[in-house]
Amino acid sequence: MIVKRSPLTFWERLYLPAILGGFKVTLRHFFKKKVTMQYPEEKWTVPPDYRGAPYLVRDQEGNTKCVSCQLCEFVCPPKAIKITPPGLSGPPADRSNAEKMPLEFEINMLRCIFCGYCQEVCPEEAIFLMKDYSLTGTSRAEMIYNKEKLLALGGTHNDRIQKWKWKAEEAKAQGVAP
Repeated sequence: MIVKRSPLTFWERLYLPAILGGFKVTLRHFFKKKVTMQYPEEKWTVPPDYRGAPYLVRDQEGNTKCVSCQLCEFVCPPKAIKITPPGLSGPPADRSNAEKMPLEFEINMLRCIFCGYCQEVCPEEAIFLMKDYSLTGTSRAEMIYNKEKLLALGGTHNDRIQKWKWKAEEAKAQGVAP
């Protein structure tokens, strides 16, 4: 199929209208307020319901809140969380009334889709989501966060209800060793 095209007019061959139209757009944007953000110094304000990367927290006494129940590992859609439970002869828990603590706790931030399921399912409120949106690393290995790094990001979480403390006090009152 051959398409017949009409020859260009004099003004079309000059391209002057196209150049003037582009110049008009340039001038219009030249006098607008700048929207460029100077990133490291300026950051966006995140909305209150923003779901960032997960991290682990400690309780008021500095103990790890995670009890290695592995619910977060099972619920994670991309399988980004890997928990190694202590086993039969694992190290003792860092608080006297907890059954077990994880030997290893890793989150692969390259796989994580920031869905927040891990925070929702955690019965101990040991996982929370960051409000920071800049996760950077120079290698893939750097983006796999281990337990120490996750706890360093989380810090201490002050609970209103200190159920582990109450359980220890109840056990003392009943004369049962926690």
